[in-house]
Amino acid sequence: MTDDVIREFPPCGLYRTRAPVGDVPAGRLVYFHNHGEPGPGIYLPSGWKGNRARFHERGHTLPGPEAAGDLEPLPAEGFYRVISPFHCCEKECRRYETDSLVQLGYDASAQPILFTPEWNDGALSIPEQGMRIDLGRVDRLARLAVATGKSPPTPEGTVLH
Repeated sequence: MTDDVIREFPPCGLYRTRAPVGDVPAGRLVYFHNHGEPGPGIYLPSGWKGNRARFHERGHTLPGPEAAGDLEPLPAEGFYRVISPFHCCEKECRRYETDSLVQLGYDASAQPILFTPEWNDGALSIPEQGMRIDLGRVDRLARLAVATGKSPPTPEGTVLH
């Protein structure tokens, strides 16, 4: 694949399908990979580990660059700092305060979920259950740089970077 073809596609990352893309229905969390063999494609989640999606090794090749228009980019999973207070949704079930540490993840329908780490007995623990938030509220978060180690692929899939 040439560099010109790669430039026609969006960057690699997390997306929500706005419309069906091949066999993948609208409203699904996917990882888009803009290069590789046999070509650019989307990968569905195979499971979650540490509140982060793992993706199948085999994806669905896009028919062409125009199909990428049906992909809505999503903020990356990971740790964030709340930069201004907000409630999870219109019902105001939970309030997130400025400077709180949160982990952003998604469910299979690309709904954002916030997990709130807690300090317990000298260690930071990250819960396995979180609170769904409206996608429009993610702009109240600032991504944190957190060092990560390399881990081997798991049987249920791999993490694509």
